[in-house]
Amino acid sequence: MPDIQLYDATLRDGMQGPGLALSAAEKVRVARKLDELGVHLIEAGFPSSNPKELELFELLAQERFEHADVAAFGMTRRRGLPAAEDDGLRVLADCFAPVCTIVGKTWGLHLEKVVRVDRAENLAMIAESVAFLLQAGKRVVYDAEHFFDGYRDDPGYALDCLRAAAGAGAETVALCDTNGSSLPPQVAEATVAVLAAVGDRVRVAIHCHNDAECGVANTLAAVEVGARQVQGTMNGVGERTGNANLVSIIANLQLKMGRRVLADEQLAHLTEAAHFVDELLNRPPNRAQAYVGRDAFAHKGGLHVAGVRADSATFEHVDPGLVGNTRELLVSELAGRHTVAERAAAAGLEFDDAAAQRVIDRVKLLEHGGYQFEAADGSFDLLLRRESGDYEPLFRLESWRVIVEQRADGKVETEATIKIWVDGERYIRTAEGNGPVNALDAALREAIGEIHPHLKDIELVNYKVRILDEDHGTGATTRVLIDASDGRDVWGSIGVHENIIAASWEALVDSLAYAEQPGRRGGRAAQATPTDAV
Repeated sequence: MPDIQLYDATLRDGMQGPGLALSAAEKVRVARKLDELGVHLIEAGFPSSNPKELELFELLAQERFEHADVAAFGMTRRRGLPAAEDDGLRVLADCFAPVCTIVGKTWGLHLEKVVRVDRAENLAMIAESVAFLLQAGKRVVYDAEHFFDGYRDDPGYALDCLRAAAGAGAETVALCDTNGSSLPPQVAEATVAVLAAVGDRVRVAIHCHNDAECGVANTLAAVEVGARQVQGTMNGVGERTGNANLVSIIANLQLKMGRRVLADEQLAHLTEAAHFVDELLNRPPNRAQAYVGRDAFAHKGGLHVAGVRADSATFEHVDPGLVGNTRELLVSELAGRHTVAERAAAAGLEFDDAAAQRVIDRVKLLEHGGYQFEAADGSFDLLLRRESGDYEPLFRLESWRVIVEQRADGKVETEATIKIWVDGERYIRTAEGNGPVNALDAALREAIGEIHPHLKDIELVNYKVRILDEDHGTGATTRVLIDASDGRDVWGSIGVHENIIAASWEALVDSLAYAEQPGRRGGRAAQATPTDAV
């Protein structure tokens, strides 16, 4: 076990965020991924709180993790009730989890207004609960709720709460900034006081929330003065503004502070793990997230790109490969010929300076018309291939038509018909859909499926529409971005038109055309262009 433990609370604390939910089976998948990453403690939740949690603990009991221990979460005993007779504590004692984390009060305001117990009784609740679980063979983490608020209000009593837990045998006391109200100097000062009071008997942990946008900074401040366990959630998910982001904490500890918490090969899976959790939660990964975001090492301006080419340290604070991320050289009106040349080389194409300049000129013209190449690498790849002459269209379009009909009973039906030519043969297909884009998609796949059957398996995973000139109202130009996937790679395509259906058709065709290109790069959305011949 390294000097600093990683404690992940995604499955319990993280799920308190609005709109976030995972099934028991999905939580097990997250736990496996966290174990692969090298996390040391995984907080699974309340085994007694609801049927889904009971199912989760039954499933986790059958798992065998290589690196992680499972922690069950609960509360100190209820007031006026012996610990042995508290149903919640008994469930913790009887569950398979080797570690039990119990939350208790440390702030006088909560004692007076919430649990309504006197200070002596609260200390007894803490000590007796820890001792009961210790007798049941558990390792105990005492989570001192609202510790920093309590410390600022009455430092002596806040420390007494930790002394009660430590004296009863707790392995770790976690200092929780429950309201996310603290700043790094306050966290450091209080943590130093805790270490002086109980640091010789227990491990001191830090558990921060992000309400003041200081969750990660507060965590690092506590580690700097001696905390030896860090708690957080993947991608910072959680209630209100979220928990401290464990992804950033891990990277900062290892790459900035020299605290080795993961093996190098584990750290190289950090981006993969972060995106895995977001995908299971059905939310797009944050492009701008530190270390693991798609844009974390993306370079758009020509001077930045030139600097990175000369020495990556000029505009990158760490090697992106250390955390499993990659450098992106974004093509835009700000980019230079070297960027285009590198993107062409990645697609297996040879470009001289003149060809690269033609692409840049084309990009500038298209961006002036509303295209945005950072978000559609599939379309940009096709632009490069057209410029190089290494492009064979999927088909030649004769026409497409969409009919949307609303009946008197309120039901809306959509039908699309396309007419295309493939290898000298004319194909006419009609399909219904949930809307015009869906109907066009179905008709196109049906038409080209006989020639390119595997294109039927390409899935559209994201569809985004943006109005570019809002002052034109319903006649405004529309930009459509589509993300498509073959189950392994993800790529972006773009369409721009005054007609939203025409813009969608353009992006749709590019998404499928890119899937057919030999040696395609895949995996990262970045650039785009319209198609004269599709």
